[in-house]
Amino acid sequence: MEDATILDFEFEAHANPVAVADRAALLANPGFGKIFTDHMAVIHYSADKGWHGARIEPRRPIQLDPACAVLHYAQEIFEGLKAYRMPDGGATLFRADANARRFAESAQRMAMPPLPEELFLASIRELVSIDRDWIPEGEGASLYLRPFMFASETFLGVRPAQEYLYLVIASPAGAYFKGGAPSVTLWVSEHYTRAAPGGTGAAKCGGNYAASLVAQAEAIGHACDQVVFLDAAENRYVEELGGMNVFFVFDDGSIQTPPLTGTILPGITRESLLTLARDAGITVREERYSLEEWQADAASGRLREAFACGTAAVVTPIGRVRGRGFDFAIGNGGPGMLTEQLRAQLVAIQRGTAPDPHGWVERLL
Repeated sequence: MEDATILDFEFEAHANPVAVADRAALLANPGFGKIFTDHMAVIHYSADKGWHGARIEPRRPIQLDPACAVLHYAQEIFEGLKAYRMPDGGATLFRADANARRFAESAQRMAMPPLPEELFLASIRELVSIDRDWIPEGEGASLYLRPFMFASETFLGVRPAQEYLYLVIASPAGAYFKGGAPSVTLWVSEHYTRAAPGGTGAAKCGGNYAASLVAQAEAIGHACDQVVFLDAAENRYVEELGGMNVFFVFDDGSIQTPPLTGTILPGITRESLLTLARDAGITVREERYSLEEWQADAASGRLREAFACGTAAVVTPIGRVRGRGFDFAIGNGGPGMLTEQLRAQLVAIQRGTAPDPHGWVERLL
């Protein structure tokens, strides 16, 4: 069996890459998740051979058997991270090692073989190096990287698969929310929960997101941008949005976010913001916060700001919250001072324009 930590990547160049002029036109307004680079990373796993067959190859469709395990039992995980264009034309990755660790933890929860962290990182570095010209420039622009792994064995028995396929695709990205969204409006889900104790809430698996889509559709139907979920046990405490963690900022300058109890995804942006806040001497609490408290604190003015965070959207102010029988604004309904301060500090570190005291940024090119 090969030592997975030292696999060499074979390279197959795309025979017909996107022309330079066409690529430039696409990068001028990439949107989010709509266009893709020329290549992808691929690594295979089987119970008898382990991790093998590492390649960077042209991005193309995947051929699957109708009995492919992932189509029936949803053994699948993914990650999201970004490569950034630096002012001098180079490129950086932000905390990719944390994504590697979380990917391995998600695999263990889903009864999948953990990909060695060094191999995860190597796949990212190789792909970004080859498709580096796809990294867009400009404020808010980045190359979004999507590593994912799924059960590829052909069988219909209910057991962990013995074959898996790991891939990384890359997508030039602009703002996550249309129009830049100075703030977003949330819909509080009354009938649906994202995850329950003992479930897969802390794993980044597709099933968690699939379960959130009906609630997200309900939010959109009420003219809201995102859904926010309450806890499954009491349907009372705020947990997270459909794809982002949530923070609250109070009139004494302190911030609070729901604790990681196994039902909330341990966001890397979340942890980074907590670290930056503590570095700045801000009082930070990881404590439960009820919907009733949220409404009362917004009404009294104790709650001054709220924001959501995640890799795709970075930091997004929350301006309004709606649900059945209530509708309230937070602060002035737009970006707050501390929200903007934390966002600006984080983005500057990500793009290499500010000091990086924690060694979060890796220069690639």
